[in-house]
Amino acid sequence: MSVNRESGQIRVYKVVCAVDCGNIVNPDTIKAQMEGAIIMGLSAGLKERIEFSGGGVKSANYHNYDILRMSEIPEIEVHIVVSNEALGGIGEPGLPPAAPAVANAVFTATGARLRRLPMRPETVLSGIKNSK
Repeated sequence: MSVNRESGQIRVYKVVCAVDCGNIVNPDTIKAQMEGAIIMGLSAGLKERIEFSGGGVKSANYHNYDILRMSEIPEIEVHIVVSNEALGGIGEPGLPPAAPAVANAVFTATGARLRRLPMRPETVLSGIKNSK
């Protein structure tokens, strides 16, 4: 992960995750689910924001609702824990920790503790300025 201190742009290059969902039926499904959830979590944490204007929703479609683009998706490495526990399902466990992990990495890189999502460039620059 890198943070451009001049533009406030965050770039995530690689995500490594481990998941224990009990007995494994189809590892490809687990991997795909984790990859999708991580991408959704990163998109929500870095870009997604519904905006309102004139008493209604301004973010009508993808032309004015920013999401993570394919070119911005990091390498994702999924490790599946071999377990004899009961089936637990896979659901969305990759989504909730994505944004906090990036926020912690930003803190490590810059000393700025970001507590507001999305972590768009203006949020990052404000956090860096306020951390001094």
